[in-house]
Amino acid sequence: MTNAAMRRSQLESLVEAQGGCRATPPLLLPAGPYFDLAGEEFGRRLLLTTDASGEEYCLRPDFTLPIATDYIANGDRRPAAFSYLGPIFRQRAGKPAEFDQAGIELLAQPDGEVALDQVFTFARAALSIYGIVPQVLLGGVGLFEALLAQADMPEAWRSRIRHRFGHPEAMDRLLTRLEQAPDAPRREQPSREELVEDVTARMVSAGLSLSDGRTPEEIADRFLEQQALDAAQVPAATLKLLRQYLAIRGDAMAALREIEALGERHRLFLGAPIRALRRHLDSLGEARISFDASFSPRLDYYTGIVFEMRGQGDTILVSGGQYDRLLERLGATAPIAAAGCALWVDRLEAEWPK
Repeated sequence: MTNAAMRRSQLESLVEAQGGCRATPPLLLPAGPYFDLAGEEFGRRLLLTTDASGEEYCLRPDFTLPIATDYIANGDRRPAAFSYLGPIFRQRAGKPAEFDQAGIELLAQPDGEVALDQVFTFARAALSIYGIVPQVLLGGVGLFEALLAQADMPEAWRSRIRHRFGHPEAMDRLLTRLEQAPDAPRREQPSREELVEDVTARMVSAGLSLSDGRTPEEIADRFLEQQALDAAQVPAATLKLLRQYLAIRGDAMAALREIEALGERHRLFLGAPIRALRRHLDSLGEARISFDASFSPRLDYYTGIVFEMRGQGDTILVSGGQYDRLLERLGATAPIAAAGCALWVDRLEAEWPK
C-alpha cells in the first residue's frame, strides 16, 4: 500500500469512528436552497441542470445542507451525529470540478460547547494523519452580535450591519457611508397613500405596467424604508467602536484581551462569548491560534465560534464552526444547535510530499 493510500485509509477509519450515521446524500440535489442560503456568489460555482418541468438541480456541492434538510424532514429532534467522506462538485478555475470532502455534523447535541470540542478534535486528528500542525484562525460571530446588540444605534441599522459581517469590503463601504452621511434636515414626508398614488400616475404616464415587475406599493414601501434609514443617524462614537473592534486581529489571547479592554471602555457585556472562545483554545492543542474580529463565513446562519485551519501557503484545509440558525432557515420550528466542519481532502493530500 502506498503512503497516499495508507493515509486515505486512515482518514476513512477516522470518519467511521465518529459514530452516528455515515451520510450519503444523493448526488443530484435541488439547487434552490443553495441559492436561497448561500447566494449568487456560491451559486456561480454550482454544476446545474434542469429537468423536464423546468426545476433546477445541481450536482452535490456540499454535505451539510442535504444532511440538515434530511434531519428536519425526518421529524427527529434527538441528538444526531453524521460523518461523511465522498465527492462534491463545484466549478473551480483550473482545477477539477469533482473532488472529495470529509467532515462531521453534530445536530441537537445537549451541550453545544462539547460538540464544538468534538469538531475540533476530529479536525486535528484528520490533519495529524497528514503530519500537519495547522495555523488556526478563529472568529466570533456570537461575540460580534453581542457587541452589535448593545451598541448605540437606531434599530433599523443593526440587521444591515450584521448582514455585512464577514464581507470586509461591503462592511467598509457601509461604515464609510454612515460616517460621511450629513445630518439630514427633517422634511415632511408624503403619506404612503399619497406616494402610491404619485408612483402610479408616473408609471401610467410612462406606459409601464402596474402588475409586471415591482408594483407601485412595493416601490413606495422601498422609498419610505430608504428615507427612514437615511434619517436614522448612527452616532459617530458607535461607528468608531465598530471600526476599532473589526480591526482587532492577531494572537488569540492578546486579541481577546484587547476586546475585553474595548468592551470595558464602552461598558459592554461581552464576558460570555469571550469565555467561550478562551475555553476552546485549550482544545486546539499545539496549533498556532489567531483571532480575527472581522472573520466569519459569508453565510448568516453561522453563530457562536467559527474557524479555519490552514496549511502551507495559507491554504484552507478545514473550515467550520457553530451554525445554530441553519435548521431554522430550512424550516425547523424551534432552534436546533449545530456544529460541524468540512475537510478539503485534495488539499490535505497536496500538503504531504509525494
